[in-house]
Amino acid sequence: MLSFDQQFEARIPLSHGLVRTLTTLHEFRGKEQLFRQQTPQVLEALRQSAVIQSVESSNRIEGVVAKRGRVKEIVAAKSEPRDRSEAEIAGYRDVLDTIHGGHEDIRLSNGVVKQFHRMLFEKTPDRGGMWKADANRIERKYADGQTEIRFEPPPPHLTDSLMTELHQGLKRSLQDRRCDPLLIIPAYILDFLCIHPFRDGNGRMARLLTLLLLYQQGFGVGRFISLEKIIEGSKETYYETLHASSQGWRDGDHTLRPWTEYLLGTLVDAYRQFQDRVEKTTTMRGAKTRLIHAAIDAALGDFTGQEILAKCPTASLDLVRQILKQRKALGEIESLGRGRSAKWRRIG
Repeated sequence: MLSFDQQFEARIPLSHGLVRTLTTLHEFRGKEQLFRQQTPQVLEALRQSAVIQSVESSNRIEGVVAKRGRVKEIVAAKSEPRDRSEAEIAGYRDVLDTIHGGHEDIRLSNGVVKQFHRMLFEKTPDRGGMWKADANRIERKYADGQTEIRFEPPPPHLTDSLMTELHQGLKRSLQDRRCDPLLIIPAYILDFLCIHPFRDGNGRMARLLTLLLLYQQGFGVGRFISLEKIIEGSKETYYETLHASSQGWRDGDHTLRPWTEYLLGTLVDAYRQFQDRVEKTTTMRGAKTRLIHAAIDAALGDFTGQEILAKCPTASLDLVRQILKQRKALGEIESLGRGRSAKWRRIG
């Protein structure tokens, strides 16, 4: 039934495309630290935006919505939830914060998964953190109101044993290193969704667990580019590949390839967005820096930071001040005073 067994590799028939994807992702992982070092201020802005987008998109996929301004306030913990949707959004934020802050020390187990689910619903009237008590089904709702049963998960009495087996298989597979972790993670997520261990919140839990496992394997792009937003933008493909890979799951006769290709493709998309945004910002910052240096070199007599800024309208005052301090340290200019109106003079 589960993907983690002696036939694990057989469930992921490797194509040339999938091999290229794995190679690309490992190359991106190698570059990630360089990206992080280039422009800390830009990365912080990306991080803040990604958190908001992740919380908003992952909940919106499940029909849980709130006004954009309210989402920002809730994510920033500046406001308490006012209704059920906002309470669920706040819960997702709390789990996401826990993963961002402590992923290195978290070891997945039934207890950890239940704790995350408890946090997800902690601010709602419902009690989270318990396996489903009743049988549930994965359905697809169409615009005309009709529903289609896509998958029937195992009965409730099997949930605990299946989840225990799943975590044992995950630990075993990651430790023996016979298979690339990037192939193991989609297999875990598919099994989790097929077990469907909770009455509600399974999709959101799966996306949170995806981030956790990726972070633990050194793929941290989800901090800066929202994977949940990318998934929301390709929601139809998301559901179709899950459906394709879940067929035959209960009999142990399923293929992981459609779902694996989709999830890893999402990760590639995120890394490409990350690289593009960092490189564009770095290029822009370089051009602004050169403009400020040129304005300082062309200044006649004493000048202020504000006067340099007036000649470089695309730059910021903070960047001007930063460059002034750098050139002072190099002995190229001197300060003639203190404060916002201080004058500067070139030396020599």
